[in-house]
Amino acid sequence: MTEKEKMINGEYYLACDEQLVKEREHAKDLCFEFNNIKPSDREKRLEIIHKLFGNTGKDAWVESQFYCDYGYNISVGDNFYSNHNLIILDVNKVTIGNNVLIGPDVGIYTAEHPVDAIERSKLMEYGKPISIGNNVWIGGNVAILSGVTIGDNTVIGAGSVVTKDIPANVLAVGNPCKVIKNIN
Repeated sequence: MTEKEKMINGEYYLACDEQLVKEREHAKDLCFEFNNIKPSDREKRLEIIHKLFGNTGKDAWVESQFYCDYGYNISVGDNFYSNHNLIILDVNKVTIGNNVLIGPDVGIYTAEHPVDAIERSKLMEYGKPISIGNNVWIGGNVAILSGVTIGDNTVIGAGSVVTKDIPANVLAVGNPCKVIKNIN
């Protein structure tokens, strides 16, 4: 099995693998190009996002600055909007539904490293997928950690750190992020 296959399967893999390094460099080159295009050049910006993401719904928009590791593991639905400074570490799948709004300075991190220092020194890492449902609003300065699912119609309050699944139809805030009320 290749290191890329291990990565996508959520197994330990070597990020310094030559193929993965080339793919990250390609994605980072596209991010660099995207981040240096005039905001008014909408066609060119959309062209790059369509090249970068694995799947892009209609009317998806990403503001600069944007950074990701690979891009091809990112899928966004229709009417997606991301404000400035979105970072997606997509060593595993990131699936974002329709009508999702993401505030500024949000991080979506599928990447994990071993907690054990000896294991970590072997330069192994792994990732767990992240899924964000439909009609979700992620406030500014939120961190979403690996393996998390956020249900439909949910709001994540600004500054939250999402470490565990959040159900549908709720308002959740804090560090760690917790449900504070249901939304009808």
